[in-house]
Amino acid sequence: MGIVPGYGRRGALRHLGAGFGLLLAARAGFRAGAAGASEEGGEVRLLMLGDSLTAGYGLPPSHALPARLEAALRARGRPVRVINAGVSGDTTAGGRARLDWALADLPEGAPAAAVVALGANDALRGLPASEVYANLAAILDGLGRRGIPVLLAGMRAPPNLGPDYGREFDEAYARLVRERPGTVFYPFLLEGVAADPSLNQPDGIHPNARGVEEIVRRMLPAVEALLGRVDQRAE
Repeated sequence: MGIVPGYGRRGALRHLGAGFGLLLAARAGFRAGAAGASEEGGEVRLLMLGDSLTAGYGLPPSHALPARLEAALRARGRPVRVINAGVSGDTTAGGRARLDWALADLPEGAPAAAVVALGANDALRGLPASEVYANLAAILDGLGRRGIPVLLAGMRAPPNLGPDYGREFDEAYARLVRERPGTVFYPFLLEGVAADPSLNQPDGIHPNARGVEEIVRRMLPAVEALLGRVDQRAE
């Protein structure tokens, strides 16, 4: 998976206190494995818009989440290429701000589908859940206007921010999906991985290669449901 032209590396981030083994930080830009429906062999291109968890912080590109998801789909006979549109340190506001140019800069045109995996850095910073909702709503609606089916991967707030914030944060994702019934929902990107030292890098924040494989294994049915929407549109 090479780097999409125009997408550089970005540095980044502070991380806040303890929690479930939280996520984010430093350098990585968009790597391409690509998206949309290619004319050659019926290949489908899938965009993954996210933060360091998508970018593959601390891992070689071949072990980043988009690359491993692509490999798993191909192993199941799905000719899919996955664009790594992850920027370390990105918040939902950052994803919202770059959505239009991220899509415009794709060398092969619009993707056939998209996975949106943002919100971890918002939670770490304790940003208002109302802002998370508004930013993700703008992203989902922007993709929807382009006719791009979406899988929304949820995130959880760290426990040290308190139960009230956690409930508000969870409700932001739940409300997004209730209001957009066509959206495929995977409630927690780090399900089965967060807070497990054996599945995380020494920083206790980012998944290691084994952790990435566990994320892929768990979320694969949701991604296949998303691709089913693409199949239906093609019929």
